[in-house]
Amino acid sequence: MILRASLGDLARGASLKQVFNMASSGLGSHSISLFFYVVFATFLHKGAAQNISVQGQNLVTNNVSVVEGETAIISCRVKNNDDSVIQLLNPNRQTIYFRDVRPLKDSRFQLVNFSDNELLVSLSNVSLSDEGRYVCQLYTDPPQEAYADITVLVPPGNPILESREEIVSEGNETEITCTAMGSKPASTIKWMKGDQPLQGEATVEELYDRMFTVTSRLRLTVSKEDDGVAVICIIDHPAVKDFQAQKYLEVQYKPEVQIVVEFPEGLTREGENLELTCKAKGKPQPHQINWLKVDDDFPSHTMISGSDLFIENLNKSFNGTYRCVASNLVGEAYDDYILYVYDVLTTTPPPTTTTINAFQDSRADGAPQKIDHAVIGGIVAVVVFAMLCLLIILGRYFARHKGTYFTHEAKGADDAADADTAIINAEGGHNNSDDKKEYYI
Repeated sequence: MILRASLGDLARGASLKQVFNMASSGLGSHSISLFFYVVFATFLHKGAAQNISVQGQNLVTNNVSVVEGETAIISCRVKNNDDSVIQLLNPNRQTIYFRDVRPLKDSRFQLVNFSDNELLVSLSNVSLSDEGRYVCQLYTDPPQEAYADITVLVPPGNPILESREEIVSEGNETEITCTAMGSKPASTIKWMKGDQPLQGEATVEELYDRMFTVTSRLRLTVSKEDDGVAVICIIDHPAVKDFQAQKYLEVQYKPEVQIVVEFPEGLTREGENLELTCKAKGKPQPHQINWLKVDDDFPSHTMISGSDLFIENLNKSFNGTYRCVASNLVGEAYDDYILYVYDVLTTTPPPTTTTINAFQDSRADGAPQKIDHAVIGGIVAVVVFAMLCLLIILGRYFARHKGTYFTHEAKGADDAADADTAIINAEGGHNNSDDKKEYYI
């Protein structure tokens, strides 16, 4: 502190002798050499600052975020330095390094690099008490300062995952909580069910020294498909990566029932046997499987053994609906098989075939000839057409030769005044009556 005060007095214009006397009264002989070195450097700097402009010098630093227990690097950098002195101060304005000399006794501070343009210092095993604003100071006239804020990150503890119920029945709602304790800053909690993101409800509790505990509650309604699916609580915090905890859902559900026909493979016919198997799966496993015939009693030929049903010598009176019912602690379910018995399948003996040589007819001797109805129909059509043509020709012929005809007695009738005269005038008269001829066409 005496060294710092002496340097301050020197910077304010005190004489070198006055500063030396002040420092000698408070420092031991073993520190005199160090004091002279520092004062001499400061004196040189002060004299140079009176003759050289500080314009163009630029003091810069960076903010630092560091996880508790790790190492922080503090950098003070000068552009276009004119041999001005660089020093680093802690949040309490105590000098950590004056050039490359460390007046502060905290050995966690170590010099990484020193030059005219840079002062680089490391701080190991960082704790919350180290958080604050550090000052990079350049001894010019007037002095320049730059500020580096150190933020200490505290990762949360292992996430605590709790469920309201260990086993949930399908269709019911369950609640899962995830807690991230003692972090700085507060953590963010995300939820996943398998690869599906879910939304929880978070509460934040502030503790001492700006520490936080975050609890998120997830409510969801489960189905049988959720059995064995992982619910994942993911902690998002700048101090940690891939920080998560998961829990596998255990969901109970009522049985799934299916009736399988073991025999026969095809249609069920009279006289055959029928074998059915009831397959049931649930959680927990079904503790009871029952067979029944809907609205009727079982046939007398029915045998039941556990999940198997066997009926001998089927007939149509056995038709109906056969039901398998399975149950567990969650509930019961069933599957139906509708039996319909078909008639007995009749079979005819295969025809006897005789091998014939290439020169024989393909039809056997004495076998009835196959009638070609197309040929017969064609012949009948031709005959009918021919008869129709003949009738048309005859009709036209008779129509052409139809008319009146005259006897010999009628000759001369056209010129006679009356009938008697016509008869008299007729050719040949009555004397030729024996020669009369009539023609009729």
